[in-house]
Formats: sequence, C-alpha cells, structure tokens
Amino acid sequence: MELELYGTSACHLCELAEAVLAEMLVHETAWQIELIDIADDDDTLARYALKIPVLRSVEDDRELQWPFDASSVRQFVAGGS
Repeated sequence: MELELYGTSACHLCELAEAVLAEMLVHETAWQIELIDIADDDDTLARYALKIPVLRSVEDDRELQWPFDASSVRQFVAGGS
C-alpha cells in the first residue's frame, strides 16, 4: 500500500501524524509512506495549506483528514474513509 502524508516542517499536528504512522509501520511492513512537504510546490501548498496533515492513498486518491489514529488509518487503508 502506497500512501503519502502531506505536511510541512514546524507543524505540530504533522509531527503527531508522523508519530502515529511510524508506530504503525513497525507492524504494517507492506506499507510505504512518503512524506510530502507542501512548501516545496505552490500548487500543493495552495491545496493543502489549511488541511495538513493529510494522508492520501496513491492507489485511489482518497484522503484521510486529521485528526486520525491507528484505528481510523487501518479503516482507511482497508477501503473505508
């Protein structure tokens, strides 16, 4: 499962989201999560500036908005929102 986590530096909520996902990656070894810094691209910044952190499924373009926990991430990955 390929996922992207949209965020930026000095974002406390982004750090919390990363911590949730890092803990999950210990057990979910089939997942790949790319961290996307929204400040690196003007279009991405405009799209996500007020939403971060956001977890996105590369496969089907679904997004999971913050706040999320391990349970909601598992549900999201399984195909629910």
